[in-house]
Amino acid sequence: MATRSPLTRRALLGAAGLAGVAGTAAAWPRLTGADVPGRGEDALTVLILGTAQDAAGRQTIADAFMEEHPDIPVRIQSVQATDWGDFFAKILTMVASGTQPDVVYTATEGAQLFADRLALPLDDYLLRDAEEMRDYFEDVHPSLVEAFMYRGSLYQLPLDFNAANMYLNLDVLERNGLEMPEEDWSRDDFTELLRGMQGDARPYYWTNRLFGGIVPWLYVNDTSFLVEEKADGGEQIWSTFYPGEERSGGYLWTGSNATHERVHESVEYLRTLVQDGLAVRPEEGGGNTLVGLFASGRIGSTPAGGYWVQGLAEGGMTPEQYDVQFFPRWRTQRHQFGAAGYAVMKTTEKADQAWEWIKFTASKQAMQLAFPTPSTTPTRRSMVTDSLYTGVGPEHWSRFYDTLDRFPTSGPIPAPPQQAAVETALIRNISTALSGGAGGVARALAALDRDLRAVFTEEDA
Repeated sequence: MATRSPLTRRALLGAAGLAGVAGTAAAWPRLTGADVPGRGEDALTVLILGTAQDAAGRQTIADAFMEEHPDIPVRIQSVQATDWGDFFAKILTMVASGTQPDVVYTATEGAQLFADRLALPLDDYLLRDAEEMRDYFEDVHPSLVEAFMYRGSLYQLPLDFNAANMYLNLDVLERNGLEMPEEDWSRDDFTELLRGMQGDARPYYWTNRLFGGIVPWLYVNDTSFLVEEKADGGEQIWSTFYPGEERSGGYLWTGSNATHERVHESVEYLRTLVQDGLAVRPEEGGGNTLVGLFASGRIGSTPAGGYWVQGLAEGGMTPEQYDVQFFPRWRTQRHQFGAAGYAVMKTTEKADQAWEWIKFTASKQAMQLAFPTPSTTPTRRSMVTDSLYTGVGPEHWSRFYDTLDRFPTSGPIPAPPQQAAVETALIRNISTALSGGAGGVARALAALDRDLRAVFTEEDA
């Protein structure tokens, strides 16, 4: 069998052209330190998304690691990027030029890109150090682990995650005589809630991207715009750390499902909301700009994860002014989530040292240093507690993690190795579908189908 090239032209150009990748999945990386001057060239190089200031604030993680492992110097490099897609593009450019880090912190959006072309599987290390790692897996929901399985092997340990829940502005609800919905509310309940807000705030604000865009509405309608399958394998990981769990060797997205009737139904529902003035026409990009609008009572509802809590607090919103609910039910109440963790680059000459870094950052000690505030949702269940949210988070903060328990079929962002080109096609054609009448939805989805088929055909060529 021919060996796959670690970097294809499509991977490089696709990642470079991607706009508006979810910061969603996991907000900003939280488990790293600043650039450390003076380290030798033999240092373990860890690459993160963020600014130099972001990295400097996390030097405590690197310091704690080096105190425990004085023989492994660590050099943290922060790469400033507009979003995950921009970050991946810069990494791919670095790899192509021969400047290659040892470890990279990456989100679900890039997990299969790395697993397919750039990263080493962690299975042998995990099974060798199973007793040390048992505490981690006993504290982490298996759905998060399965999301980082790829073709039977585990490539990353999820450290933080966010599900697409529904944020509701309680000030807006109160002004309009509306009540907080129940946990099993339906899509029709959601529509009626938006009608009750109409003329006051923007009832529903959403972004045109994978996380919090069309995908949550596809998942609750028991469909996706891609064909979703499960890979075989992973039995040793599951039997060792989750005995009795029937899980797969990871998700596979193998082709287009864009013309399925339920995809059309979901897109038409959102188009109708926009047409009726119940939702804004979505913009591309992340949701950070929405924090001020939501905090000031100009937005009634929006999908987001636990990463919004700290931002709303810093924006002046009190816990009594908003709450979070599960995404409304349609045919199912399956949720979408994204996560993030470290990947070991296959080009590294320091794989053993890289594993020690990954193992350390997955410890509770390191994660408590990494997540002192609710700026994302820690994957360790024992950390999602009153002490993290009291005085800062909404009344029902427990729903962030409960999403995984209540809806065990919830799945990751549909992000195959060709994710950059896939999301570019999705964003462009969903924008077209929402810009006209009902007849335009079928044409836009047919165009999306052609674009996706071209992406998967070129990848297989």
